[in-house]
Amino acid sequence: MRRIDLQRARRLALGAQGLAEPRPSGRVDVRHLRRLMRRIGALQIDSVNAIERAHHLTLFSRLGSHDRSLLWRAFENHRLLFEYWGHEASFLPIEDYPLFRHRMDEMHPWVRVDRLNREHPGYVERVLDEVHEVGPVGAADLSDPGECKGPWWGWNRGKVALEWLFATGRLAIAGRHNFARRYDVPERVIPPEYLQAPPVPRPEAHRRLLLMAARACGVATAKDLADYYRIPLVAARLALAALAEEGTLELVEVEGWRQPAYVHPEVPVPRRPSRAALLCPFDPVVWNRERVERVFGFSYRIEIYVPRPQRRWGYYVLPFLLGDRLVARVDVKADRSRGLLLVPGAFIESGEEPGRVVPPLVAELEHLASWLGLEAVTVGEFGDLAPPLHRAFPDRHVSQD
Repeated sequence: MRRIDLQRARRLALGAQGLAEPRPSGRVDVRHLRRLMRRIGALQIDSVNAIERAHHLTLFSRLGSHDRSLLWRAFENHRLLFEYWGHEASFLPIEDYPLFRHRMDEMHPWVRVDRLNREHPGYVERVLDEVHEVGPVGAADLSDPGECKGPWWGWNRGKVALEWLFATGRLAIAGRHNFARRYDVPERVIPPEYLQAPPVPRPEAHRRLLLMAARACGVATAKDLADYYRIPLVAARLALAALAEEGTLELVEVEGWRQPAYVHPEVPVPRRPSRAALLCPFDPVVWNRERVERVFGFSYRIEIYVPRPQRRWGYYVLPFLLGDRLVARVDVKADRSRGLLLVPGAFIESGEEPGRVVPPLVAELEHLASWLGLEAVTVGEFGDLAPPLHRAFPDRHVSQD
């Protein structure tokens, strides 16, 4: 079994994700987006809007400044993407739709769906008929949506029915309005060549999804690859063993890793990555916290739900990539009312030199602010990188309030 060192593993991971090469120099268009989506395979969707929503930030880290309507045009107008449960809620390349049909067909009823069917017999089918007649619709558009129960995330019966119909493939996501899903029948959303294609049987779908995950990860353990598209680990191990046996994937040993890993032969190994990028918490490079610690030696936890006095780093902290290392973490917030990109805190990783980290971080923060249409960057006092960053942005200062 070939052994690779940790630096090569990091470069494989970054090369696979398109983070080891320069961003596009000209206008970013749908062709760039389509190539990137084929490369990363899944773009996780998240509602947190502290800076910009995660799916847009993941694109920015790779494509740089671009029109944020590009994603929605590709999804809603060109139908190059569809939404489903890939790695959590995700935008996925439309050509992969048949790979997820087995997941839709084999979905078991949720507890709340069983309860809905007992308490309101026939309701789910009536919702489906209504969408056929008037779609696309949101939950609030239904003629009989029911009342929300519980806290703000509590679903009314209309939302339960719509989500169940979506999960089972009887509805699809036509678009979003104010980030809320709008549902329609698949015939009006999914292009016929993909909707009418035979569903890929589960074993073959697992095989192909794991190969896609291997291309997107560069080097990864069986658990890493299973996690990318949420494939059961036992099934993933069997499929990966077969892929290694036939030589489609290479089984390798990685310096410091307890488990063997798999390498896809098509993934490039950059010689000296020089990219700088801020990565959102739901970026494919860092969404698997166990893997990011193994690959980059970077212990990461998102603290959105941690009470403020107990936060160590901040509310919405972005790892900062420089070359082939995660060298810092930066708490960032967009204050749109004042036109400011706020940096309440910034922290350098152990062993890194501020003189090397600060100039590219300043450039990346300025780039981010410009893309968001914000006028200035303001820096707080929290963290060991705050003083040199504040000297780089001397005209404005933000308190920790």
